[in-house]
Amino acid sequence: MHELGKAGLDVARQVAMPVVYDGVELDAGYRVDVLVNRAVVLELKVVERILPIHAAQLLGYLRLSKLKLGYVLNFNVLHMREGVKRVVNNL
Repeated sequence: MHELGKAGLDVARQVAMPVVYDGVELDAGYRVDVLVNRAVVLELKVVERILPIHAAQLLGYLRLSKLKLGYVLNFNVLHMREGVKRVVNNL
């Protein structure tokens, strides 16, 4: 969060995202871990490895929010490049 903010990006954590279902809006349908520039979702994990369910969870968040880009970041790795999974919604 600190480094992204230092780079001049708008960063918010634990952002409550609304869900609209059958014309009813639920104010806090789910929370995203980090939202960057109101456009990119970061899903933070500390797991043995990134599983397909982690990418599916993020894709669900992207679809519900109508955002296009997100990353699953796993911090339980020796080199961070091994812990990054890019997920796109209809690109």
